[in-house]
Amino acid sequence: MYQRIFKRMIDIIISLISIVLLAIPMVVVAIVIKAEDPGPAIFVQKRVGNHKKLFKLYKFRSMKMSTPHDTPTHLLENPEQYLLKSGKFIRKTSIDELPQLFNILKGDMSFVGPRPALWNQDDLIAERDKYGANDVRPGLTGWAQINGRDELEIPVKAALDGEYVKRQSFIFDMKCFFGTFSKVANGDGVVEGGTGSMKEKK
Repeated sequence: MYQRIFKRMIDIIISLISIVLLAIPMVVVAIVIKAEDPGPAIFVQKRVGNHKKLFKLYKFRSMKMSTPHDTPTHLLENPEQYLLKSGKFIRKTSIDELPQLFNILKGDMSFVGPRPALWNQDDLIAERDKYGANDVRPGLTGWAQINGRDELEIPVKAALDGEYVKRQSFIFDMKCFFGTFSKVANGDGVVEGGTGSMKEKK
């Protein structure tokens, strides 16, 4: 009942309110991006949704138009060279994720769930299959995001996504949602070009 009805109602109401309240700030961000590097302020990527159905995910562009498309940041050679001057701040504060409020409103995503994989991240998709984590609506944030984010290796990230699937509830979603704010405020787990950096630090 919670996953099918109540959670979706919360997503619709909060995304609508957030879009209205953040409309002007989002316009400002778009202007800053376009002034620094001409081109669309928002870019679209194919991502893996519920039951592995592909959908178009929206993000504010934090990298130059010359950046290779549909390539995970950690696979880019020297990803710093592609970052806009404003890009590091945009990514560290997760401002780039704000357009996904429209994905949530549309029903492509939820506020809480496994982060949607790129369509070509076969290793992550395969790992998530082991835990049923590809069979829930992906989220703006999730259990893996507050436990390491970019620093997590793919098997660890997939296992945490699987744990989320097992523990789904209103209380657990609130724990993930509000836990995200402290992570974003501290910039925890954001590693340019890094996946699995947590292991490397040990």
